[in-house]
Amino acid sequence: QLQFVESGGGLVQPGGSLRLSCTGSGFSLASYGIGWFRQAPGKGYEGVSCIGASDGSTYYPSSVKGRFTISRDNAKNAVYLEMNSLEPGDTAVYYCKVDDLPLRGYVCHKYEHDYWGQGTQVTVSS
Repeated sequence: QLQFVESGGGLVQPGGSLRLSCTGSGFSLASYGIGWFRQAPGKGYEGVSCIGASDGSTYYPSSVKGRFTISRDNAKNAVYLEMNSLEPGDTAVYYCKVDDLPLRGYVCHKYEHDYWGQGTQVTVSS
């Protein structure tokens, strides 16, 4: 069982910024594709930022492109989600997802046995 912890959520005003962290222990996050997904009340999961394991390729949907940035710090065994120019529509629970196996070829793909974090609430409101 892979162990990792999310942190960094909170309440922020529209136009503000937050950085979410996903930190692993006992295994190397660098070998796995990582995705940040979110779920707003009454809605399904949406992949908002993903990074591949093999070539570091990234994916952003149009709703967050230019505002969100996903990055790795392999020395700290962490993946970060930098969120800028936040909007009320970004309000959701954000989850770190780790691919079920290392070095998967697809970015932001959900596999049956992926590992999911506990989630961290992000609220954008004045």
